[in-house]
Amino acid sequence: MISIGALYSTLRGRSRALACLAVILLGLMLMASPACSDDNPIKIGLAVAESGFISAYDADGAKAVQLWVDDQNAAGGLLGRKLTTMLTDTKSDRAEGAKVGKQMVDNGASLVVVTCDYDYGSPAAIAAQRGGVISMFLCAEDPKAGVQGAGAYAFTASVAAQVQGAAIGEWAYANLKVRAAYTLLDTSIEYDKSVCAGFEWAWRKLKDATIAGSNTFKNDDESIQAQITRIKSLKPAPDAIVLCSFNPGGGSATRQIRAAGLDMPILSGGAMDGAYWLNAVPNLSKFYVVAQASIYGDDPRPDIQAFNERFKAKFGTAPVTHYAYPAYAWLQLWAKAVQKAGTLDAGPVVKVMETFKDEPTLLGPRSFTAQLHIQNNAPYLVMEIENGKPRFVGQQQISEPVPFEVLFRIKK
Repeated sequence: MISIGALYSTLRGRSRALACLAVILLGLMLMASPACSDDNPIKIGLAVAESGFISAYDADGAKAVQLWVDDQNAAGGLLGRKLTTMLTDTKSDRAEGAKVGKQMVDNGASLVVVTCDYDYGSPAAIAAQRGGVISMFLCAEDPKAGVQGAGAYAFTASVAAQVQGAAIGEWAYANLKVRAAYTLLDTSIEYDKSVCAGFEWAWRKLKDATIAGSNTFKNDDESIQAQITRIKSLKPAPDAIVLCSFNPGGGSATRQIRAAGLDMPILSGGAMDGAYWLNAVPNLSKFYVVAQASIYGDDPRPDIQAFNERFKAKFGTAPVTHYAYPAYAWLQLWAKAVQKAGTLDAGPVVKVMETFKDEPTLLGPRSFTAQLHIQNNAPYLVMEIENGKPRFVGQQQISEPVPFEVLFRIKK
């Protein structure tokens, strides 16, 4: 960059007035440069999957981030600055996620948004932690997607998977009169284990509720015939099957269960929300999932309906799963914390967020503590799939917050 002294040397012999004019112009140029101005935008980096199987879960959440950025910019930005996004495909690959997370930090991101799942999102979140930047999992529901698994600057936008398992269990007990349940656990990722853990914790507290049996499988198993045979051998048959899984394996298991003639209710977590997979199980009925909001136009909250309309107007289609909503709600909290802290620096912002208690958001009240950067209690909607069509049928908030030892599956 040219110095003022050098400028005067260049202009030696010329009129003083011309020299002064040049210095003034140089000063104006320097003031307008990004290095000397606070007008450069706040960067939000998205290290998420645009390809591979995780993309089914990341796509809507990434769009919700962009929708929030548009809304925030329309309201004047944040700290007097506009916001912008950077997105790079992690390809549903952990190693790629770590690399992209570091790239986002190196490119000046003030916030790094990572993949929905803890297992696949944590490499990018850990890279952000090392760079001193806050990270947000789009919708990870294993409690390790936070302080315990990715670092003190990591948060997840969603609710602990244990809450899902507990909520669907309590709702089925009260509304479907289920008393004997059979758990079928997909052991592929931590989320699945947490759904079943939450169900079992809540179920054992209910009067006359029993677990008729349990079994496991892997998401990429071509057949679960052996597991189905064990269920069919039970006398009496269980009142319901609790399926702790995600797609595509969850859909494959459901198809095989129904093809084998097992027609009892199937209870599952939010990873099975959405109609995109239902063609694989024609005319599916008596399938129940919990969701943070309804994508089907029947959510009872006007704010969700308005969100759905803005989402469709911007992207041309409605959300595909309920994972469109948590990121928007979390960003509302992050913006409040940034404004209160008066800075984008991770340390002060995190301290403010950890004071939030029942803070209002699009999805309802949210809280954080220094130990928990995830929700351990939140209201859920219950969605029923009947004749291949999903619809809202009820709401459930669990009777008490999930305790720490259940969240982290600590055996006593």
